[in-house]
Amino acid sequence: MTRTGSSIRRFRLTKIVATLGPSSSSPEMIRRLFEAGVDMFRLNFSHGSHDDHGERVKAIRALERETGRPIAILADLQGPKLRLATFAGGPVELTPGQSFRLDLSKEPGDATRVGMPHPEIFAALEPDAELLLDDGKVRLRVVSCGPDHADTVVVSGTRLSDRKGVNVPGVVLPLSPLTEKDRADLAFALDQGVDWVALSFVQRPEDVAEGRRLVAGRAALMCKMEKPQAIQHLDEIIEMSDGLMVARGDLGVELPAEDVPSIQKRIVRDSRRAGKPVIVATQMLESMIASPSPTRAEASDVATAVFDGADAVMLSAETASGSYPIEAVSMMDRIARRVEQDPIYRTIMDAQHPDPQHTAADAITAAARQVAHTIEAAAIVTYTTSGSTTLRAARERPDVPILCLTSSIETARRLALAYGVHSVQTEDVENFSEMVQKATRIAFADGLANEGQRLVITAGVPFGTPGNTNILRIAWVEG
Repeated sequence: MTRTGSSIRRFRLTKIVATLGPSSSSPEMIRRLFEAGVDMFRLNFSHGSHDDHGERVKAIRALERETGRPIAILADLQGPKLRLATFAGGPVELTPGQSFRLDLSKEPGDATRVGMPHPEIFAALEPDAELLLDDGKVRLRVVSCGPDHADTVVVSGTRLSDRKGVNVPGVVLPLSPLTEKDRADLAFALDQGVDWVALSFVQRPEDVAEGRRLVAGRAALMCKMEKPQAIQHLDEIIEMSDGLMVARGDLGVELPAEDVPSIQKRIVRDSRRAGKPVIVATQMLESMIASPSPTRAEASDVATAVFDGADAVMLSAETASGSYPIEAVSMMDRIARRVEQDPIYRTIMDAQHPDPQHTAADAITAAARQVAHTIEAAAIVTYTTSGSTTLRAARERPDVPILCLTSSIETARRLALAYGVHSVQTEDVENFSEMVQKATRIAFADGLANEGQRLVITAGVPFGTPGNTNILRIAWVEG
């Protein structure tokens, strides 16, 4: 057998997500990022025009055709942005203990008051509620409030300027996660054929239902866990979502910093248990925006997410606007590969296998991981239509790659995010013998297996029935 595949094979199981922006929008830079290790590209709709994002999608799809590798695209919607109005004379100085009023007036603010053009916030406030301004740099406590104002006292912070952000921890705001801008961005992104849509400002299961209704099955839905209120409904949100993102920056504004690590671990653990892909995001290699190397603490932070078994780790400004986008991806790749080679990593993964459900599909998938480990197989092969068979295999966190064979390019792209998955679009097979032959041929061509190595193959018969995994087969890769 002669190796003919042109596919890029990743030598790690954890995936890398990179955000595109001014530093990384040219087709050449997108290619270099992909070659450095990116598995999914994020389009941040908080910035950039539709034309900008459309050109990035074109470049990614051209690269996909050239390399023969399915590449996932994530459209990250902005969500509601709650901000103060402006001040008449520029930034104002505050003193802890002083009174400060927020209201709906359009008059420019001063050192005693400022406009906050969000009646929905006033509707939800109660005395003793806290307001965090400018990412928590200024903290206010509500003394009294009404439908058009809140009288507060400054708890901490000494300076405030125009249009700073407002956070209201511990309060569920009567707001949809989708603004008019988000709806327009979503329609555009779906028309562009993005694979995942990330929903911001999720507070309740109802928010997920609204997002799913609007996406209407045209992309997979990812919920960003950035509001403390969402953690109270974590199980329901996981069940209703296709994947989750731990958006630690926003979580860290409304929650004490010491609470964020344990919440991160809980979200990753529960997502894994449900078999839903989960991304750990925000400030992972933040110093590499301006430096060619990270701090040791940042390297440890990325390693922790990998040790937790996250499907993917994400870069934001590091690749979107930083000076060293390629170096940031390469560093993340090196950290993930190093962790996965650590014996402790495999001990942790093997200790955290979720209990299989009482179904034939779960039983066979769990057995596939055990068999692959016992016989030292080169890879596990899954045939899938909807992706459910492959996600079930990824939930097991096997110590070998998962070769996903599917006739659907949409499924192949979405699964590019999932742990350990090397997805390949290929034509449907008609019988079991053809299935085995195709699996061994593609595994060899794509560099997942050598001659003489074995594969563990799972599939459902009859073919093309979603979720009907009922066969396990061991096959040799022959010369």
